[in-house]
Amino acid sequence: MISFPNAKINLGLNIIEKREDGFHNLESCFYPVAWHDILEIIPAQKVSFQSSGLEIPGNPEENLCLKAFRLLNRDFAIGPVAIHLHKIIPIGAGLGGGSSDAAFALKTLNELFNLYLEEDMLCQYAKQIGSDCAFFIKNLPTLATEKGDRFENISIDLSSKCLVLVYPNIHVDTADAYSGITPSVPSKKIAGIIENEPPQNWKDLLINDFENTVFKKFPVLQRIKNELYELGAEYASMSGSGSVLFGLFEDMPTLPDKYNSYKLWKGKLT
Repeated sequence: MISFPNAKINLGLNIIEKREDGFHNLESCFYPVAWHDILEIIPAQKVSFQSSGLEIPGNPEENLCLKAFRLLNRDFAIGPVAIHLHKIIPIGAGLGGGSSDAAFALKTLNELFNLYLEEDMLCQYAKQIGSDCAFFIKNLPTLATEKGDRFENISIDLSSKCLVLVYPNIHVDTADAYSGITPSVPSKKIAGIIENEPPQNWKDLLINDFENTVFKKFPVLQRIKNELYELGAEYASMSGSGSVLFGLFEDMPTLPDKYNSYKLWKGKLT
């Protein structure tokens, strides 16, 4: 069975406070984007994991797709599977690709083995894998709070907008990005901005707190954000802890030739 795990972008990201458990409380709007990996899972004689496409760092035996399998196999004894992940979504880019792969592994296994698990139960499994993993179960625009794992509905429709994602081949370490953050409570909440202001008003209101730290280390990211505005973006930002920059446009722009050296995704939002 084949599925297509998708990316997400962050519309605003406020780091509010550091928790006693070492994590941070935050608020952000997660919005799904149709930049996909390709995931295939089939029953097999023994458990295996293979990948192609972009190189995935780390031990393959610790891949989140395998973790998803082990969680369900522990409770339902579904038996061995062969997993193949073709990696397209850039890694370390703030797009949630690894979390999406794990969530889609849960959904695929649920369907493949007729487990009949409801979305809420799949979300409980997903939360055991990663903070934002459960978002990709329902895969709808969502206000994320606490560790990024408490979700609320948010009223937003960007289906008329064009989106450009620019990945300048820079990997941002999440721990490094957090090291420069001073948590604070914003004067305006993200939900209020998104639900009450049009995207062309978001520029000075909808902030990603990671940008100050990450832009200082990688000035090219600041330049790309500025260029997206020069190209006519209604709103531009870094996604997550970086390093993808995105721009929302009324019409699809013509990008400079130098962007051919970057990884790009362009399309309509849904």
